[in-house]
Amino acid sequence: MSPTSEIKIKNIDHLGIVAGLIDEIGIVEIINSKLGIDVREKISAGILVKAILMNGLGFVSRPLYLFSQFFEDKGIETLLGTGIKADYINDDKIGRVMDKLYKYGLNKIFMEIVLAAIKKFQIDLKYAHLDSTSFHLHGEYKNPQNQKKETEIIKSLPVNITKGYSRDHRSDLKQVVCDVIVNSEGLPLYTRAGDGNEADKAVFGKILVEFKKQINFDSIMVCDSALYSQENLQLIKELKWISRVPMTIKKAKELVQSVEIAEIDELKKKSRAALKLDGYTWKEEIVNYAGIKQTWLIVSSQKRKESDLRQLEKQIKRAKNQVEKLLKELNKERFNSPESARYKLKSINQKLKLFEIKEIQVSAEDKSTNTQTLYQIEGVIHQKLSEIEILRKSAGKFILATNLVDDNKLEPSEILSNYKNQQSCERGFRFLKDPLFFADSFFVESPKRVETMLCLMSLSLLVYSLGQRQVRNQLKAAQVGIKSQLGKLTDRPTLRWIFQVFEGIHILTLNGANQIVNLTEERNFILKNLPSSCQKYYLLS
Repeated sequence: MSPTSEIKIKNIDHLGIVAGLIDEIGIVEIINSKLGIDVREKISAGILVKAILMNGLGFVSRPLYLFSQFFEDKGIETLLGTGIKADYINDDKIGRVMDKLYKYGLNKIFMEIVLAAIKKFQIDLKYAHLDSTSFHLHGEYKNPQNQKKETEIIKSLPVNITKGYSRDHRSDLKQVVCDVIVNSEGLPLYTRAGDGNEADKAVFGKILVEFKKQINFDSIMVCDSALYSQENLQLIKELKWISRVPMTIKKAKELVQSVEIAEIDELKKKSRAALKLDGYTWKEEIVNYAGIKQTWLIVSSQKRKESDLRQLEKQIKRAKNQVEKLLKELNKERFNSPESARYKLKSINQKLKLFEIKEIQVSAEDKSTNTQTLYQIEGVIHQKLSEIEILRKSAGKFILATNLVDDNKLEPSEILSNYKNQQSCERGFRFLKDPLFFADSFFVESPKRVETMLCLMSLSLLVYSLGQRQVRNQLKAAQVGIKSQLGKLTDRPTLRWIFQVFEGIHILTLNGANQIVNLTEERNFILKNLPSSCQKYYLLS
């Protein structure tokens, strides 16, 4: 080697995969076309957003002001473009781009990218799942006084960061709500930031109407019981939907307590097991609620029934201890009249659900030590057997409702399977809340930038989910697999595991010529199951 040879070694790791997926979707081009390109700027808004997404999917927790440090040992020119330097990605530039995104409209730009992804990757939209979560924030986040409360789903004013019901069990901190709609594979199709004290029941119907305006597909909307109210059902009467029915509705409570669900034969058990519905039985009822004809599917889950019955036994035990303590206290108490003694007993029984204290007698105390006659009440504890039996019969049961009836009727197994797939939202929320993701970035001080960060986090989830989907579909089609963490072949690897497999890949530059180091046979095979946009970063295409 010549002594004048110039050698540079930079890390690529899995970031070439991330960069390729961003390119494949067309995120940089979409953002630049909407926000414009200023030739005086060293880095465009689209490229900067690409850098933010790569940092978020780098799975190292770094706040915004350390973004440039993230790229110091990376092959930044390979990943972001010739002439791009790490110090171009600073907090001032990031802040300006975030403000531009907010001004243009976060919802608009997110939907543009989603629609491009739907077209490019032919995403299945038969079912769409809505749910919400909350993100707690550290800091004051003082909101403008007398800010009007907006009723529109797409707000013109910044989100109100305040205390509310915390899914993170951090009621001491202010928070922001994030509503997300995903498809059955967990790909985010819609995202929205909501006020910290926003109630799902108040907004879910409006969100679905807004989503339908923006994505002109005939999706069946799936939601939890927060959607199911007379007001919401009227709002979405033109949409197709599946929702859980809350047990606060009298008719629902009566049905789970009274409906007998028949046992099924072995053949049906096997067919349900093949659909991953083993242990489930059901019965259909046609119901009219909120003026809408519906199918109500009363479902019994064996696993949940066993859990509910265990909880019921614990509840009975706690209730028995409580009523024994109350009876002991009642026996010690003295009353001025039999009526006041009976009134006290009545007030105690009104608070008891599973037990009651029945009166044996009210007796007057011996007057030898008192000038006034005092009364004592004696009682005995009885279980409310009928109430307990109702709870036993209700154990493991819940109700799903859909407005798809008559000619559009869904099979019960399809209703249940797609409601169970509501967990695709939960998987997305776990991803967004991962401490190695954007966690520290929530120290941004402006409510506008908090909203923008939520949008960027949802874009990262889109990129991640599309990459994972692509690998799994390719492996399944080829009937091959890759080694999992346990060394077993799988055709359903997580993209995070693939990212780990790609640790230790470098780009070697010798006298201006690039070469990839440590691209093993296994890594090469994985890349062939990803878009060519990913392969080019590893000099394969």
